[in-house]
Amino acid sequence: MDLLTAVITLPFVFAFGACIGSFLNVVIYRLPEGLSLIHPPSRCPHCEHPLGKTENIPVLGWLWLRGRCRWCRAPISVRYPLVEAVTGLLFCFVFWQYQFTLATIAYWVLMSWLIALSMIDFDTMTLPGVLTKSGLVLGLIFQGVMGWQVAQTPEYLIIGVVSAVLGIWLFDLIGLGGTLVLGQQALGGGDSKLAAMLGAWLGWKYLLVTSFLACLVGSVFGMGGMMLGLMDRRHPFPFGPFLALGAMLSVFLGEAIISTYIRLFFPLS
Repeated sequence: MDLLTAVITLPFVFAFGACIGSFLNVVIYRLPEGLSLIHPPSRCPHCEHPLGKTENIPVLGWLWLRGRCRWCRAPISVRYPLVEAVTGLLFCFVFWQYQFTLATIAYWVLMSWLIALSMIDFDTMTLPGVLTKSGLVLGLIFQGVMGWQVAQTPEYLIIGVVSAVLGIWLFDLIGLGGTLVLGQQALGGGDSKLAAMLGAWLGWKYLLVTSFLACLVGSVFGMGGMMLGLMDRRHPFPFGPFLALGAMLSVFLGEAIISTYIRLFFPLS
C-alpha cells in the first residue's frame, strides 16, 4: 500500500473499526446477561441516563467526558475506549495487509468475534455458544466463498470443515492431558468450540500456529503469575483470550512463522 492511499484510507478504517468496537462493548456487557443488544440504547451503567450523540462518539466521547458520566459524575471504565481503539487499530492492520480484498472484510468479522469472545471470557470465564457457533458458520462460509473465488472448487470449504474438527479433537486432547496433570478440569468446553471456529476460519496450518502461540503465551502468563504469588498452579484463568491472541498473530504473521519454522528445523526441504 502506498503512503498516499494509507493517509487517505486508514483514518476512515480506524473510525469504522472504532464504531464496531463501540457495538462490541454492548455485546460484551449485555450478551452474558441475556439482555437485548438493541434496546435500550447506550446509557450510563450507573445512573442509566441515555448517552447523547456527542457522548457516544467512540474514544472521543470518553475523552470529552474525561472518563465520567455527564449526569451522575460516576467514573466510566477506561476499558470502553480501549476496546474501541484496539478494534480500530486491528481493522487498520488488516486493511494494511490485505487491502481491498474479500479477506479484509472477512478478517474484520473474525477480529470482531475474537474481541467479543475474549472480553466475555475474561469477565465470566465462559465462551458463549451463540458466538462460537455463529463464528464457525461464518468461517465456513468464508472458506466456501474463497474457494469458489480462487479455483471454483469446494477445496477450501472441505479444509475448513476438517480443520474445525481438528480443533475440537486437539483441544479435547489438550484438556484431557491438562486434567490428568492438574487433577482438575484444565479447559472448558468453550475452548474446544472456539478452536473449531478458528480452524474453520484459518485452516489447519494456522490453527496449529494459533494453538502453539496460545499455549506458549498462556504458560508464560501462568508461570509469571505463580512466580509473583498472584496465583497457584490450580488457579483458573480464561484461555479464550490467549487463543484469540494466537489467532490474531496467525492472521498477520502466520506465513512468516511457518516459513521460519521450516527454515530452522527442515533446512534442506
